Amino acid sequence: MNEIWQAIDIRYLLLPILGGLGVALITGPLGSLMVWRRLAYFGDTLSHSGLLGITLALALQINITLGVCVIALVVALLLLRLQDQLQVANDTLLGMLSHTSLALGLLVLALMKDIRVDVLGFLYGDILAMSWSDVSMIFVGGALVFVMLARLWQPLLRISVDSDLAQAEGVLVRKVQAGYVVLLAVVIAIAIKIVGVLLITALLVIPAAAARPCASSPERMAILASLIGMISVIIGILSSHIWDVPTGPAIVVTAATILLITTSIFNYKK
Repeated sequence: MNEIWQAIDIRYLLLPILGGLGVALITGPLGSLMVWRRLAYFGDTLSHSGLLGITLALALQINITLGVCVIALVVALLLLRLQDQLQVANDTLLGMLSHTSLALGLLVLALMKDIRVDVLGFLYGDILAMSWSDVSMIFVGGALVFVMLARLWQPLLRISVDSDLAQAEGVLVRKVQAGYVVLLAVVIAIAIKIVGVLLITALLVIPAAAARPCASSPERMAILASLIGMISVIIGILSSHIWDVPTGPAIVVTAATILLITTSIFNYKK
């Protein structure tokens, strides 16, 4: 055991842990809302569009996080527009946009002959390459998201229960939903470096799902989801460092293990 702890360089892992904890704090409440409203596939669509945002940002030589955020917003607004115009089921439309945006990203990446990028790093994250500027962006962006989410929290809860009733009570449903989409796009853009394009939805959904059986209120579920996400980040980073496995998948597997534990314990108690 002592040899394991001696092998862990805390200074080397400080930035990844700080960045991961910041992302887990943000994804907790947003992921809880996603679970309540059954929007996991919607988050998947936005995250898959991230690769297209990354490739366009590289081609235009702009900030990658900005590029991901812009493309995620465009895809989200396109989805809202197509829902009104196309007579297809929501899951069909989400699947179409999700895989189309991912395929476009891979095609654009293949056409950029002069730019060499680590595709696996974008798909599965590269948290160990995090810098102080990345950590600062996570906490500044996270603080802004928390402020906006606090203003939208009660309307979003009311919409989650019954959107028609919320609209009858005066809630501006479309504007509140648009606000949530914007916050989700920002968080996905921030968090893609942690677990990558393919796993960001898992970081949003799994901790929230793990918190759900042991929470007695929406607020407690959001707090527990953040705590479970933070625990998953720490254990995932340490285990990846010790056993030399990919960090993003290690974080997600840790969160999934906690989900199995919480559901087993609380279902047994019932």
